[in-house]
Amino acid sequence: MTTLAADREIEHLMTLHPKGFDLSLDRITRLLERLGNPQDRLPPVIHIAGTNGKGSCAAFSRALLEAAGHLVHVHTSPHLVNWHERYRLAAEGGGKLVDDDVFAEAIARVAKANQGQKITVFEILTAVTFILFSEHPAEAAIIEVGLGGRFDATNVIARPAVSVIMPVSLDHEAYLGDRVEVIAAEKAGIMKRGCPVVIGAQESETALEVLIETAERLDCPTVVYGQDFLAFEENGRMVYQDEDGLMDLPLPRLPGRHQFANAAAAIAAVKAAGFEIGHRAAERAMANVAWPARMQKLTQGRLVDLAPKGAEIWLDGGHNPGAGVVIAEALAEQEEKNPRPLILISGMINTKDQSGYFSAFKGLARHVYTVPVSKSDAGVPNDELALRATDAGLSAEPVGSIANALMLLRDSWDGPAPRILIGGSLYFAGAVLDENGTPPT
Repeated sequence: MTTLAADREIEHLMTLHPKGFDLSLDRITRLLERLGNPQDRLPPVIHIAGTNGKGSCAAFSRALLEAAGHLVHVHTSPHLVNWHERYRLAAEGGGKLVDDDVFAEAIARVAKANQGQKITVFEILTAVTFILFSEHPAEAAIIEVGLGGRFDATNVIARPAVSVIMPVSLDHEAYLGDRVEVIAAEKAGIMKRGCPVVIGAQESETALEVLIETAERLDCPTVVYGQDFLAFEENGRMVYQDEDGLMDLPLPRLPGRHQFANAAAAIAAVKAAGFEIGHRAAERAMANVAWPARMQKLTQGRLVDLAPKGAEIWLDGGHNPGAGVVIAEALAEQEEKNPRPLILISGMINTKDQSGYFSAFKGLARHVYTVPVSKSDAGVPNDELALRATDAGLSAEPVGSIANALMLLRDSWDGPAPRILIGGSLYFAGAVLDENGTPPT
């Protein structure tokens, strides 16, 4: 496989700079000043934070704006297979992943401007976002927060068109704190005085209170899910409602009831950012939205060919207890419509609450195969992960790889074709798409 020029640039950076996150804005601010502050020359920015649902909100926002004919840049993280996935540049007919030569040149330029000073690779790649998005024309930019909010490297945008806070729950406790109100305060750090705020569906009343109080203190025009806007299913359709009235829309292409709230947050965000979204554009967006490794149905590929005949295979990178709950609910919906035995093939990393994730599937999953996460040195050993699944009340066994799990299942299966969920980590989901031969495009 040919190594791309941008990959070589990033690999070089990783030999020079520390891995991980260093939550501060000093280094990124210094670097951006040397680059001429490209973050101040962006099109209107939809800035999205939250524990779960950030990526789906970004995908719905992109689909809505593109359906309405707008040119849109999108920054998301992490990537699944290739670094280029983090940068989707506006183009007629829909945004395209950044070209390798354009990406490599931007990385080299930012690294040169940094002059060898201490910085993380994520900060350099965030500066690359601002370089790319300021130098290529677009009418909107959707930027997903990497970690937290207040000290995330993306939080140098002085006047976002709208700040969006998606569901907040416990995750990255080592960096963000172990209480949901503390994490909510970190996420609320992307709010800017007087700039519009959209607060997505929150499970925690405490988190919601923190978010609303922060928005009020900063005099931000604010709309809140369940109070100022909402979405619900009616007669096999999704109805979106806000102060402007109702929109009767097709069910989103992304499966799971939780996607109604994500779609609603995106509609509210795009409107709060000053864009008009007509009914027809919203219909197209619901039908066309795509977000890899979030309840993605795999229908072809090398791994799919190894599964039991007729198996239904889903891939999801959700990796914390909150994500486990929404994934389990989505699969329970599938079970109601079309009953099948559910099998999990799971790989997770050691910074996550593995038992908390698995507990959401108790009574729903028949068996779990645990496998190593090949793309991360933080992967939980498969035998240890099997113990975590057993602790959560599931039947589990460790196997050596995803391919081995699928072949073992195929060779031992006797009964109706199963429903298989592969997931537990975005790194793991990326490895699945790579091994399956179906990377994001």
